[in-house]
Order: sequence, then structure tokens, then C-alpha cells
Amino acid sequence: MKDLTQGKIVTHLITMAVPMAIGMFIQTLYFLVDLYFVGALGATALAGVSNAGSVFFFIMALTQVLNIGCGTLVAHAVGRKDRAEANALFHQSMLIAVFCTVAFGVLGYVFGHLFFEFMAPDAATRQAATDYFYWFLPALLLQFGLTVMAAALRGAGVVKPVMLISMLAVVLNIILSPILISGWGTGNALGVTGAGLASSLSAFAAMVMTLWYFIRKVDYLTLPNMALRPDRKRILQVINLGLPSGGEFLLTFMYMSVIYWALSQFAASAQAGFGLGVRIMQVLFLPVMAVAFAAPAIAAQNYAAGKYDRVQQTYRYTSLLTCALMAILTLACLINASWFFAPFSDEPQVILVAATFLGYVCLNFVPAGYTFTASGMFQALGNTWPALYSTASRFVLFAAPVVWLAGQQDFEIEQVWIFSVTTVYCQAVISYLLLRREMHKKLVLSEAEIMPPAVRS
Repeated sequence: MKDLTQGKIVTHLITMAVPMAIGMFIQTLYFLVDLYFVGALGATALAGVSNAGSVFFFIMALTQVLNIGCGTLVAHAVGRKDRAEANALFHQSMLIAVFCTVAFGVLGYVFGHLFFEFMAPDAATRQAATDYFYWFLPALLLQFGLTVMAAALRGAGVVKPVMLISMLAVVLNIILSPILISGWGTGNALGVTGAGLASSLSAFAAMVMTLWYFIRKVDYLTLPNMALRPDRKRILQVINLGLPSGGEFLLTFMYMSVIYWALSQFAASAQAGFGLGVRIMQVLFLPVMAVAFAAPAIAAQNYAAGKYDRVQQTYRYTSLLTCALMAILTLACLINASWFFAPFSDEPQVILVAATFLGYVCLNFVPAGYTFTASGMFQALGNTWPALYSTASRFVLFAAPVVWLAGQQDFEIEQVWIFSVTTVYCQAVISYLLLRREMHKKLVLSEAEIMPPAVRS
């Protein structure tokens, strides 16, 4: 366990963010490796994998409920020095993870193919998406257990072991991808099926290593035993706190689905270019996401300990770092966006769509950085509903016009990106106003109750 209520806030942010950024970068390498080898299969394969990859955001919505609920509540318990409560919350979160793994495994294999009937522009893309999805689904299902264990450790201030395990798993994925996708050394190329299988095998390896770490190295937190029984109160605590953040990712999944549906009116190269652009954007966001993910644990421990000035410091430093990093990324994209995509596709139309997408959306990087910060602070303060409200406002402002425009004869792809940029600015303003109200209520008013003004004689 690491006590984040002592020491410099900036030091804690950097100490936690750097290993997280490294782990996230290594993890993202496997996305790039997949893109490289799948891109060599053509626009149809790339569009199919991108289509199926959008389901990742749906699973992320579900795992985010556990990630935020477990991580924040464990951090609060650690801040109060209540080890028994921290373990009880972790155990109930693992119970939820097991249930979700079984339930969504059944749903995915039985009904998953129906999603691509609506999203793919042609039969070939639909088949590629389905083939990839069924072999990629085990990797998605393993995320429930992995997310809970990582969240509990992060709430206790421990991030390096999770980062190392992620690195090892991704290295395995990087090794397996060319072997399974292109048949390196075996002569048996599996194509998009191999891409999904490589991801699932590496996720299984990550699960084995994480379980070994908990059994052999972790003292503060313990794995649940077979006699564990559901605790309705704690389960509802985890779900109620994490549900709004899960809703944020669910809205992201719906946002991505609207775009893929709108782009299905064009050739497969449109979806392939968008999928490529999104993956590269995720890579660019890594340092920003690392800072934003480190902040909630720091702020949550200090909030639970009643050190509200340190919560305010965490907010200020996180806002400054995320927005500054996003400004640098914006400049890089404005200079030349197309060079990011050349290694992953040799089809000019795919690169054109991807570069156009990044050229537009880089204009919303700075407000997006602040939105990440605000979302993390809502988590730390134990109320994630305002973050959901701001995300919902963006989705409504974006989806309604795009659905209408997609039915017009003069519909152009660029119109989608323009609305995307505009709505992020709206979301950032709403997040700022909601966070200012929440911090005044949780920090300023609470501090006044703890330290009432002196009464004159």
C-alpha cells in the first residue's frame, strides 16, 4: 500500500503516471502491430477489424463500472486506513466480474454477429468483422477480472506490477500477431482470425501472471475464496459509483456506432480510414490518459483523509498537465497528420480519410484533455453522475444532427468531424461548470463544517 496523503502532489502524479504511460504505450503497440499486419490484408479486412473493435468500447463501458467503483472505494478505504473494508470491496467486485464474464460470454457468442448486420457496408466486411470478433471475445471477457485486480491495486497506490504484467502480455501479443495473422514461420496465415486469437492468448497470459502476483506478492489485498457470498450493500456501492462512468463509455460506444453507421453509406475505405484514425488518436492520447488515470487515486485518498487542499492541488496540476500535453499534440497533428498513417496502409483513400479525420479532431484535443481531468475528479469525490451528464450532452448534440445529415443527398464525411469537434467544446464547458459546483459542495462547504468560523464574544 502507498500512502498518497503525504508528499508532493506533482511527485505522486509523475511517479504514478510514468509507469502507467509506459504500460499503456506498450499495450497500444499491439494495436499498432495488428493495424500493420491487418492493413496489409486490404481495406476490407481493416474495416472489418475496426468494426469489431468498436465493441471494445461496449465491454469497456461494463468494465469501467468495476474499474471506477472498485478503485475509488478501495482508495477511500485505504485513505481511512481500513484494510478490512478495502478487501471486502475488492472481493465483492471480483464476484461481479465473474458474473459478467459468464453472462456476456454467452450473449456475445449467441448474438454478437447481429451487430455487424447493421454496421458493415458489404458482405465481405461483415464476414471479416464476425471472424475477428469471435476470436477476440475471450480477450474482452478476461478484462473484467483483470480490471478489478488492477483497480484495487491502483486504489492502494500500486501501479508498477500491473504495468509490468501488461508489458509482458503485449510483448507476447506482438510476437504472436505476425505468426498468426501472416503465417510467419508456419506458412499458415489466419488473417483477421489470427489477430483476434493473438489478443486472446495474450490476455489469458496476463490473467495468469496477475493471479500469480496476487498470490505470491500482495499482502494488503487478498484474493477472495470459494466461500465468498454476495454482499448486497457493497455490490450496490460499487455499481452505483461506477455506473455513471460505465455510462460514459457506453455513450462512447454509441457515438462510435453512429459514426460507423453513417460511414456505411460509403466504401469500406471510409470505415477503414476512420478506424485507423481512431487507433492513432488513442496512441497520441497515452501520456494524457496516464496523468488523468493517476489523479483519481491521489485525490480520492486525500479526500477520504479530509485533506481538501491537496485535492484542490491535484485538480490544478492535473488540468495544467493534460491541457499542456494536448496542446503539443494538436500542433504536431496540424503540421502534418498524414505521416502518422503511412506505415499502416498503402491505399490512398484510406490514408486520406484517416488524415482528414485527425486534422479536424485535433482541434478538440485541449478541451478533451480537460474533460479527462474533470472525469477523474468526479471519481475521486465519489460522484460520477455529473461526468455522465456531460458525456450524454455531447452524444445528443452529436448524434441527432449526424443521423439527420446522413439521410441527405449532399452528405459528406467532413460534416461528421465538424460536429464531433464542436460538441467536445460543449462537453468541456458543461464538465467545468458541474465540477466547480461539486467541488464547492464537497470541499468548500465540507471544510467549513469541519472548521466553523470563530464566534465573537
